[in-house]
Amino acid sequence: MSAPAPTAPAPAPVPAAAPRARRLALGVIATGLLMTVLDGSIVTVAMPAIQDDLGFTPAGLSWVVNAYLIAFGGLLLLSGRLGDLIGRKRMFLTGTAVFTAASLLAGAAGAPALLIAARFLQGAGSAMASAVGLGILVTLFTESRERARAIAVFSFTGAAGASIGQVLGGLLTDALGWHWIFFINLPIGLAALLVAMRVLPSDRGPGLAGGADATGALLVTSGLMVGIYSVVEVESYGWVSLHTLGPGALALVLLALFVVRQATAAAPLLPLRILRSRSVAGANLIQLLMVAALFSFQILVALYLQQVLAYGATATGIAMLPAATVIGAVSLGISARLSTRFGERNVLLLGLVLLMSLLGLLTRVPVHAHYATDLLPVMLLAAGFGLALPALTTLGMSGAGERDAGLASGLFNTTQQIGMALGVAVLSTLAASRTETLLAGGHGRAEALTGGYHLAFAVGTGLLVAAFLVALLVLARPGRAKAAKAAPAP
Repeated sequence: MSAPAPTAPAPAPVPAAAPRARRLALGVIATGLLMTVLDGSIVTVAMPAIQDDLGFTPAGLSWVVNAYLIAFGGLLLLSGRLGDLIGRKRMFLTGTAVFTAASLLAGAAGAPALLIAARFLQGAGSAMASAVGLGILVTLFTESRERARAIAVFSFTGAAGASIGQVLGGLLTDALGWHWIFFINLPIGLAALLVAMRVLPSDRGPGLAGGADATGALLVTSGLMVGIYSVVEVESYGWVSLHTLGPGALALVLLALFVVRQATAAAPLLPLRILRSRSVAGANLIQLLMVAALFSFQILVALYLQQVLAYGATATGIAMLPAATVIGAVSLGISARLSTRFGERNVLLLGLVLLMSLLGLLTRVPVHAHYATDLLPVMLLAAGFGLALPALTTLGMSGAGERDAGLASGLFNTTQQIGMALGVAVLSTLAASRTETLLAGGHGRAEALTGGYHLAFAVGTGLLVAAFLVALLVLARPGRAKAAKAAPAP
């Protein structure tokens, strides 16, 4: 009988932590996520003030967001894998430190180029910390009920942070100036670093020799960055321009070469075995579709409130708070119990049905809407997000063992960012095109804007229908999933 081929040593197991230490670790990881999510929504609210103060051109102003998205989305997968190899705690601490330092640079920036460079560094730091956050959670919380509750807290933090950021961004910008939307990260980041050094479990991966595929890293990072660049520039250049098609084609070639490399490399950066899990592959595809669709709710509803109903920035944030409240109540209160009793697949399907109803109703929102009757009931249907995201996160991490937890976390975050970029590009472009057509046909500005948003909401509903079908057909039923886990390995 031949001897087995040598393999890289498995990561050292994470020592069991006391319940209080696990709760503190969960708090630190959730705080890191909240800091990055708040930063994204706060920046959106403060964009006009930044443009006036630093003299950005309209095209240049978009790079305050684009620089962050390109660095964040492009480095997530690599950061997750490096976390598995050199230690997820080390990667989380490094990322939080980079993000905090970049926030200081962004707040002190006195020229457009300096702010854009600081935003790129923020995206890199956020990628390093976010990519391993879920990986740390699934290795800390191994019991299914505890893990479901921890993921519910994690999911709620991301969902609620966007709404809180809109309110906080308006208040900080109006009261103290746009610089403070970045300076506020300094005390939060320093506190998170101090606590994380004490409570996060020390882990030691197999080292870079266990999968430091430099060629694969170069291919996937450059492919993702170029791809996200081509998508975020669609609104400026259009879908069929050389400026869009050229980088898009290059990105596809780079990512195809990356897949070929991973299938043949001795120590691949992304072992393709992780995609053989129906739960992992299906959950990532569903997330891409769901996040792309929900861009129309998170962003276009805010634009509708401001541009059609003439709400101010602070009033818009307050109007969106019921959605964050109901998401928190559902994700923290009942999602874990429902998943334990009925299975993540069934809870996800219910959440997607509620979200389809939400966007479906928004396709009929009138030009002269009354908040209490036309919008508040729709906000309450955001409960579907509180059901769907924790269940989807659990499914996306279900196929990851100790050695691949950071990679699965990075992959899950990467598809989220790709979905967000696609949602921004596709839905905002469709809405703008429909609005221009209606304006040319003689409709008023408010009516034309509302018609554009209606089209985006309808397309978003279609994306959610596709996500529902993938969940129904690809994800294993709870009974079959348990039987598969119980079956002896060959």
